[in-house]
Amino acid sequence: MSLVRLARICTARSRGIHSARCRSFNTSQQEKPYYITTPIFYPNAVPHIGHLYSLVIADVFARFQRLRGTERPVHFLAGTDEHGLKIQKAAQAKDMRPGAFCDELSEKFRLLAESAGVSNTCFMRTTSREHHETVAEVWRRLDAKGLIYKGDYSGWYSITDECFYTDSQVTQLPSQGASPPTTISTETGSIVEWQNEQNYMFRLSSFQKPLLTHYGSPANAGIIHPPQHHAHIVQILQSGPLADLSISRPRSRLGWGVQVPGDPEQTVYVWFDALLVYLTGRGFPWSANGRQEGWPADLQVIGKDILRFHALYLPAILLALELPLQKRLLAHAHWTVEQKKMSKSLGNVADPFEAIREHGLDVVRYYLARVGGRFRDDVDWSQEQLGKHDKEIQSLLGNFFMRITSATIQKRMVGAPRLALDVLVGGENAALVQAQRDLPGKVEECLGNLEVGEAIERIVDVLRLANKTITDIAPWHPSTPPEVTYASYRVSLETMRVAGICLQPFVPGVAGRLLDALGVPAGERTWRHAGELGGGRVEDGTGSGAVKGVRLF
Repeated sequence: MSLVRLARICTARSRGIHSARCRSFNTSQQEKPYYITTPIFYPNAVPHIGHLYSLVIADVFARFQRLRGTERPVHFLAGTDEHGLKIQKAAQAKDMRPGAFCDELSEKFRLLAESAGVSNTCFMRTTSREHHETVAEVWRRLDAKGLIYKGDYSGWYSITDECFYTDSQVTQLPSQGASPPTTISTETGSIVEWQNEQNYMFRLSSFQKPLLTHYGSPANAGIIHPPQHHAHIVQILQSGPLADLSISRPRSRLGWGVQVPGDPEQTVYVWFDALLVYLTGRGFPWSANGRQEGWPADLQVIGKDILRFHALYLPAILLALELPLQKRLLAHAHWTVEQKKMSKSLGNVADPFEAIREHGLDVVRYYLARVGGRFRDDVDWSQEQLGKHDKEIQSLLGNFFMRITSATIQKRMVGAPRLALDVLVGGENAALVQAQRDLPGKVEECLGNLEVGEAIERIVDVLRLANKTITDIAPWHPSTPPEVTYASYRVSLETMRVAGICLQPFVPGVAGRLLDALGVPAGERTWRHAGELGGGRVEDGTGSGAVKGVRLF
């Protein structure tokens, strides 16, 4: 039984309404566009390094998909979430209209994506006319199904998180000194206050069983990564009944947002509004022919703090709309500064624009992906560690490339026969050749498992081996025979070619300069070419035909 049909049956039983037959989403495997999304950022303040992290991680997967060389297009959504009380108050504090305030800050997030070389194909703002139409259409469809009702709602509300929490989701902190007792969200640490409102509610409780079926299936064990987050969602679904979800707020309290269709006294709850942006990005509502324009999302990159919204609330809405669920969620950890959460009040917010200016874009991307690419635990933004990883990639890649293309090695090759690469793969180069042949498959496997840090580690292993191999052979030494020098030179260039292709998702600027210097044509930089010995043309002669060393960083 399809999840959509199960959800409809659960809804019908809970409310006594008729359950119509639902279509299954087990359709033919005709490839749709690959669709990847970042979280849409909340522009109540300027971007910090965590925003850049989300963008870079998603960009790695988008670029990798393009390199696989298929005809399948990649749709990549980023954007800003511009409604809600936090935005309303932040604009008031600056004596600005909310719309103008959002225009100003949203542009900074757009500029961040551009400055970081992020290859998003869509930058969606929730204040756009298209998105307002999507929200209104979804509301009307859910209302028509009897899944929205009006009721009195009480709960712990966090202005910071823009959401309500139940008693089980908050922690009471005793008074300290002159400070009174406070209540905070157990998950985020944000201060909450008790509020009573008359809101519209979504029957989230009707979808608990199909959601548990979905996440509890062994076949779906890897849908949420890392695994501890998948286990957490299953535990939530097993631990007790899901409460229905408040999806509006009185307009007297929140005026900045989408008006509830047919009720000018209510504003659509910011998280309900924001979650629908992924549908807006694919043109929902779709035409009458039913074509879903590339839905569902193949991968959604989010922060761990918004997992509940993307793993419970959005899937329930999709089930209610009879749409397929997202295929995978990557819930990454957070960046801290000196083991403390970044905060304007602490003055420890890491500026991504400053980091890019100071260290260079590719070094910052490399650090974010290499250190932050395991996703399980929070990691610390450290200038010392950034400098360490800067030196690592410059030494292993940049310095190696300059060594192998040196004039000394060019002179030592004079008189050596120009043999084909497949003849030169034995002897002292054998281990390096095997490692370079295995590299594309290993990187692809890591990225398929959403292990970005491990993927870079595999590339670094090959670069370390390349440096060791050339040191052992010493092709520049006067006693090294010209044919040995030539073999080392050719194998090293082939290693650079394969590594350069594999590095394109992570450090596209450096990888592009390396492949340009090697003379690899633009059409021969795909993953398929990386997996073939000599799969891309590289200049291999001496004199004017030799590869010239260039600065990569």
